[in-house]
Amino acid sequence: MNMQSPPNVTDMPEQVAFDRHELGAILSLYGRMVAAGEWRDYGLSHLREAAIFSVFRRTAEHPLYRIEKRPKLRNRQGMYSVIGMDGQILKRGHDLRGVLRVLERKLIKAVE
Repeated sequence: MNMQSPPNVTDMPEQVAFDRHELGAILSLYGRMVAAGEWRDYGLSHLREAAIFSVFRRTAEHPLYRIEKRPKLRNRQGMYSVIGMDGQILKRGHDLRGVLRVLERKLIKAVE
């Protein structure tokens, strides 16, 4: 009989969080979108499996977008993703700034 010891509690993180550089990139985009009048509020969730930055147009509604970090997907599709209001994944990848570009397109407007 082969008995395996349970995983060490210190091996598993209590929760996933954005680091300072990731949060800086997200808040930079957030500030530009607030200045453009597109976004008004945000929420942060740090869970065991994911860190989620939710963006709202108004405070009391469903998020317009969710920016998620899921470290378990690091070796697959990439641990960063942008998810729309309907749950559709708009962009996924290994580079956070590259993933956020899908939201920056909203800042580009035609000048007459």
